[in-house]
Amino acid sequence: MAKPEPHGGYHRIVSTEDESPRPFVRLDVWGVRPGGVARALLRMGTQRLQLRRQPGITFTKLLGTSSGETFTMRDADPRHWAIISTWSDEQQARAFQGSSIAQSWNSSAQEQLTVLMQPLVSRGQWSGREPFAVIDKKAAPGVIAAITRARIKPKMWTKFWSSVPPVSLDLHNDPGVVFTLGIGEAPVGLQGTFSIWRNAKAISDFAYRRPAHADVIRRTHEMQWYSEEMFTRFQVLDVTGTYNGKSLTIET
Repeated sequence: MAKPEPHGGYHRIVSTEDESPRPFVRLDVWGVRPGGVARALLRMGTQRLQLRRQPGITFTKLLGTSSGETFTMRDADPRHWAIISTWSDEQQARAFQGSSIAQSWNSSAQEQLTVLMQPLVSRGQWSGREPFAVIDKKAAPGVIAAITRARIKPKMWTKFWSSVPPVSLDLHNDPGVVFTLGIGEAPVGLQGTFSIWRNAKAISDFAYRRPAHADVIRRTHEMQWYSEEMFTRFQVLDVTGTYNGKSLTIET
């Protein structure tokens, strides 16, 4: 497995020179060694306040991860943990790699994947906030990421879980998707998916032309499955590091 990279030189995927001011968002995923799981769990409970005090940070969440195939406990991956963070400028976002928080994760990790991005369009809320709210912007040519996240009403858990498998199968087999990861603040009830796509057309085709996904969207609104939900698309700027020992190969 690859060691965590110092992230001193990111691979720039798209320029931001002509951007109006937009936050910078980074997702860090650490693959911990077998002996590091207990320390990862401890950090999940103790680093929240420290994270919020980072200079320039405006929103952050410590996250568990999963395969996202069923969004039940059997999907949970105790070897991979994540932090999503929003920053007021790019320099501060990149500087997080050298923070004591990132270094504490690196100390027990055998790999790290980092995705740096900027929001293009966002709908809904996360914990009562709109962390990626921006004026809608058309995607530039290049790689797109998406986060879908929801707080599922307890009485709707079984209906949600029964609807996940066909959508998950479609997602994992879609030729336009490069990477998918289940994310969540809790093992059940607070569910999300992070995905990377070859381009904007690929994600739009999946969202609106796949029958299983379209049916779930229709039913979530008709039956009011969620007490809170959010969907955000991002322009991907950089992808560095590895996940399960492999670098992400992205061909737009």
